[in-house]
Amino acid sequence: EVQIVESGGGLVQSGGSLRLSCAVSGFTFDDYAIGWFRQAPGKQREGVSCISKRLDITHYEPSVKGRFAISSDNAKNIVYLQMNSLNPEDAAVYYCAAEYFGRCTAGMPMTEYDYWGQGTHVTVFP
Repeated sequence: EVQIVESGGGLVQSGGSLRLSCAVSGFTFDDYAIGWFRQAPGKQREGVSCISKRLDITHYEPSVKGRFAISSDNAKNIVYLQMNSLNPEDAAVYYCAAEYFGRCTAGMPMTEYDYWGQGTHVTVFP
């Protein structure tokens, strides 16, 4: 059974940092790409960053490039998203998803992702 569980969300002041974790199980971690997405109230879900061990690729969407960093602990099957210099526009529910073919591409089309977690809330106050 595929399981994706996000954690690490919370309340942080503008300019602060958080580290999100995505624990995955039930599939071969090395074969998949793992992506982080977010959805703010009233807005569409959007891609944030992805990592593919198979293709040795990481990608960041322009809105977070230079502030966020994605990494993985392959021994633990965990993907991290280190978020720095947070601002209120980063507040959202953050979701982790797995993509079967290991693709990690600009724009991060949600239709490419096969499995999704339940999300973790990030709140940024001024």
